[in-house]
Amino acid sequence: MMDQDQKWEDFLIPYNQAVEELKIKLKGIRKEFSKGNRHIPIEFVTGRVKPVNSIIGKAALRNIPFDKLDTEMQDIAGLRIMCQFVEDIHEVVRLLRNRNDIKIIEERDYITNKKESGYRSYHVVFEYPVQLINGEKRILVEIQVRTLAMNFWATIEHSLNYKYQGEFPDAINVRLKRAAEAAFQLDEEMSQIREEIQEAQQLFSHSKRTTINETSKKH
Repeated sequence: MMDQDQKWEDFLIPYNQAVEELKIKLKGIRKEFSKGNRHIPIEFVTGRVKPVNSIIGKAALRNIPFDKLDTEMQDIAGLRIMCQFVEDIHEVVRLLRNRNDIKIIEERDYITNKKESGYRSYHVVFEYPVQLINGEKRILVEIQVRTLAMNFWATIEHSLNYKYQGEFPDAINVRLKRAAEAAFQLDEEMSQIREEIQEAQQLFSHSKRTTINETSKKH
């Protein structure tokens, strides 16, 4: 058992490293926009490495042998980028495409082409080089880019999926789809007044910085 645990721990080292490195890089992009006094397309970033029991379960479901996990399972290392507006999602994807430290393998647009459940998000799968003591290892990473409204719905749906094991009662299914449309409608309404919101946020940020500077001078 100990040997098996150590085997998994060793296997997941590059994935943990990739998630931590990418979180720092993505947060760096956010700071760049902030310093330039521009609208920040990234609201916040989260990341995780898939738990071993989830990897085993998915591998069994899809008949993926252990020695093929690194090439056939795309989401062992996963990050989520949350955005305020749908337009921000497209800006983030553009930024990812322009990076030279990743090689995009696949893009899945579940915003234009929502899933049957109502799920919306934009998935980008890419190769990322991790520097280890024995050399470079290129691993697959998945980034999901979504609005706060999309993320709220997806979080609730995930919890219900865990409870019902994917077999939702009809009434829940109907309400989930209705909620997904309501969340998307919210995103569309926010997009209509996006410029007003961004201007208000910039005024608020400027006012906050001025107050902090004035307070610092007094002390």
